Amino acid sequence: MKKGIHPNYRPVVFKDFSCDFEILTKSTIRTTETITWKDGNTYPLMRLEISSGSHPFFTGKQKLLDAAGRVEKFNKKYAKSAK
Repeated sequence: MKKGIHPNYRPVVFKDFSCDFEILTKSTIRTTETITWKDGNTYPLMRLEISSGSHPFFTGKQKLLDAAGRVEKFNKKYAKSAK
């Protein structure tokens, strides 16, 4: 590999402050903040606005739309007229 052309791939903490969800994973993202992780080491911190810990799809609080009503409405609108 060529030297100096690859980004710095290192452990980074991603933290969603809306629900206090955090995960330690590897990334090349550049950050200016740091955080002390559960193992006592300091890692770069990336603040998140939404994550799997707060997104309605992953938390099970997602509202389902009435798909059957929309299908019936479509069929009624575009049904072939009986001759």
